[in-house]
Amino acid sequence: MRICLILEGSYPYTFGGVSSWMHNYIKAMPQHEFVLWVIGAKSADRGVFKYELPENVSEIHEVFLDEALTIKANKRDRFKLNDAEKETLKKFIDCEKPDWDILFDMFQSKNYNPASFLMSENFLDVLTDLCREKYPYVAFADTFHTIRSMLLPVLHIIKSKVPEAEVYHTICTGYGGLLAALAHYVTGKHVILTEHGIYSREREEEIIRARWVTPAFKRHWIRFFYMLSDAIYKRATFITCLFGNAGKIQMELGAAPEKCKVIPNGIHYDKFCDIPLKEEDGYVDIAAVIRLAPIKDVKTLIYAFNELCGMRKNARLHILGGTDDEEYAKECYDLVKSLGLKDVLFVGQVNVIEYMRKIDFTILTSISEGQPLSVLESFAARRPAVTTDVGCCRQLIDGEEGDFFGTAGFCVPPMHREGLANAMDKLCHSRELREEMGEIGRMRVEKYFKHPDMIKRYASLYEGI
Repeated sequence: MRICLILEGSYPYTFGGVSSWMHNYIKAMPQHEFVLWVIGAKSADRGVFKYELPENVSEIHEVFLDEALTIKANKRDRFKLNDAEKETLKKFIDCEKPDWDILFDMFQSKNYNPASFLMSENFLDVLTDLCREKYPYVAFADTFHTIRSMLLPVLHIIKSKVPEAEVYHTICTGYGGLLAALAHYVTGKHVILTEHGIYSREREEEIIRARWVTPAFKRHWIRFFYMLSDAIYKRATFITCLFGNAGKIQMELGAAPEKCKVIPNGIHYDKFCDIPLKEEDGYVDIAAVIRLAPIKDVKTLIYAFNELCGMRKNARLHILGGTDDEEYAKECYDLVKSLGLKDVLFVGQVNVIEYMRKIDFTILTSISEGQPLSVLESFAARRPAVTTDVGCCRQLIDGEEGDFFGTAGFCVPPMHREGLANAMDKLCHSRELREEMGEIGRMRVEKYFKHPDMIKRYASLYEGI
C-alpha cells in the first residue's frame, strides 16, 4: 500500500519524541511504501534531515510556513464571491468552523492568490464588520495584521499539490490535519488521524503563556487552532489516540465516537530490559530525557532540583536532548548559573540506551504530554520515574484499570517545585525503593507497551481501509 504520512514540525527535521516514533514506525512496516508530506517552519530547513530516511520512503514533499510571506499580491486580481463563499469567508475570519470544501475550491480549483485575496474588497469588508462587532477598541491596523498573519499560512498550504497515495495518515491536527482534509477533498481517499497529544489543547496552553500574542487576540488565536482541528475530525475515517482520556477529549471536541480508537505507544522493550542498573558510586543520578522547549517546563525542573540540593548533596541531574527553542534554552542555562548549581549537566542529543547505564531514575516535568516514550523506556530499563500529572503519566505510574502491578514512581501536579523535589528525594533516599518500583515499571511495559503490538494495531487500520 502507498501511504502518505503527514507531519508537522517533527520528523525528519528533529530528534526525539514524535520523530523517533515515526522513524521506527516506518522501518517496522517494510511491506508498505511511504510518501512523506511534511510541514516545517522555515524554508532554510529544506532537505536538512536529522535521519537517514528508510528505504521504503519513496518521496518527500516539503511545505514551509515562512514561504507564505514571499507570496506577492497582484493588483490585477479581482474576486467575485458568491453568497456561500462570503458566508464561508466570514466564518473563516472569525474562526467559526467554515465550509472547508468551499475554501479548498477557491484556492485549488479557482487558484486564488492568498496575498491578493487578503487585500481584496471582500476580505476587508468582512474584517471591518468583525472589528466593529468584536474589537471596537483595538486599532484596525492591529486587527488586520493579526488576522492576516493567522490566515496567510493556511491559504498558502491549502494551495499545495496533493501527493498521490492510497491512504493519508496525519500525525496531528493543526496544519498537518488541514493538509489531510485537503487530500480527502482532492482525492476522495480515506484519511486517518493519530494524535499523540491533543494538539489544540497544547496550542491553547502555549498561547495563554505567550508574550508574542496581544492579550486582545489570545482568544481568537485559541479558536483558530480549534477550528483547524475540527476540519480533520470531521473528515477522518479513523481517529486514534494513545489513552482513553485523550479519546474522551477528542469526542468532546467533535470527533465521532465510532471513529475513535485507542492505540497505546510501544517501545523496543528488548533494547532496554537488559541494561544493568547503575553501580553505587556515592551519587544518585537523575535523567530528564526532554527537548529544551517551554512545554517541557525545564525551568521548573531546575528550580525543583535546586530545592533537592538543599536536602542532599549527592544528586546529579542529566538533561538529555536537543534544543527546540534557542531563547528558552539560554534562559535555562542562565538559570542554572544564577542558582549556582554545579551538578546539572546539559548533555545534548545522546544514545539514550547507552547513557541509561549512568542513571538511577528519570524525571519529566512537562506541562502537557500524551504518552511519553521516555517514561516507557525508563521503565523498560528498570528505572522508576517522577512525572507531572499530565497526559496519561499517572496511568503509567500507577497502572490503569485491570493493571495490578503496583506503583512505578511518583506523579505530582505540574509546576509544583516542592512536590517534584520531595518525590526525587524519596527515590534518592532508597535504592531498594528504586529497584522495587523499577521492576514494576518493567513488567508494565513488557505486558502493555511493546512496539510490535502497536505496529500490528496500526497495520490493521490500513488493512481495514
